[in-house]
Amino acid sequence: MTPTNTVYIALGSNKGNRLQYLQDAINTVFEKIGTVHKISKVYETPAVGFEGEDFYNACIKVETVLKPKKLLKMLKQIESNLGRSTKKSDTYESREIDLDILYYNDDVINEASLLVPHPAMHLRRFVLAPLSDIARDVKHPVFQKTVNELLEDCKGESKVNPIKIWLKNPKNGFDFGNYNFIAIEGNIGAGKTSLANKIAQDFNAKLILERFADNPFLPKFYKEPERYAFTLEMSFLADRYQQISDDLSQLDLFKDFMVSDYDVHKSLIFSKVTLADDEFRLYRKLFYLVYKDIARPDLYVYLYQNTERLQANIKKRGRKYESDIQDEYLEKINAGYLNFLRNQTELKVKIIDISDKDFVKDREDYLWLLREINA
Repeated sequence: MTPTNTVYIALGSNKGNRLQYLQDAINTVFEKIGTVHKISKVYETPAVGFEGEDFYNACIKVETVLKPKKLLKMLKQIESNLGRSTKKSDTYESREIDLDILYYNDDVINEASLLVPHPAMHLRRFVLAPLSDIARDVKHPVFQKTVNELLEDCKGESKVNPIKIWLKNPKNGFDFGNYNFIAIEGNIGAGKTSLANKIAQDFNAKLILERFADNPFLPKFYKEPERYAFTLEMSFLADRYQQISDDLSQLDLFKDFMVSDYDVHKSLIFSKVTLADDEFRLYRKLFYLVYKDIARPDLYVYLYQNTERLQANIKKRGRKYESDIQDEYLEKINAGYLNFLRNQTELKVKIIDISDKDFVKDREDYLWLLREINA
């Protein structure tokens, strides 16, 4: 899972349709940079240092995988795309949109092209007031004061007036509110854990991850499948039951829904491939005895990737015990999933082909995938 960075960005506009410029900037930040988690109120403030229309100012909190210089480049590109022209002099002037990085995690960056925290933020009430809405207790990494303390200490005389107009969070266009429990499934290396992690982080979901890495029989199975297949599948049967029972029974009042990177029925799919017929019949009886009362997901998302992509992903993550997985095995697993899903009448299933997508590295692919899930 690629680590994300918490960034606070100031927005300002005093030219044209000010509110629309702020909204367009937020929408584009969401599309190109990262998930917008918080948006401040909008404040109206007089232009400082030059004659011009009053500004609309706001701040947003964003999670992004971008590094600081790449983030700055993207913000400048957004400004340009929204109509801001290159300054012709060193004096202040009216602008359609102004985007400034205030904080980047708690990093201190002192480079010719980028200074973080923003060197003048503590002097500007029109920055501190909206920032306090969404980050009042966040400490300045140099001054070691919270945003609220900086606002109280600020001697700036510019009037800062909140207006009764609210900017919209584009994240709200993705509606998971109809679901209590979403299961993300797929073949080995399909990206189900990465997607479950991203959805949980972006949409305030309780995350349930399969605990397979500690299974002592898994490396043995890949070396001697016929010898260890039944033992492996029985251990998964017990582990998955214990985990899903615990996780589904523990409510989290601070989360909106649950998302997992597996569904318990994968036990039947894998065991059908790995076990002999008589062993599978016995296993299936045990499965339905064990899982008869387990809650089923409201939405089952199956991520399809072709075998070539699966092998590339498996190689990339570098688990030694997966290095010898054969194409034939992956194709059998995929066929098992599709056969299982074709015969489902109780589950709401979405099969999404992501063979030509990279939703981990490419934000546009990630948003495309979210739209497919929400479609």
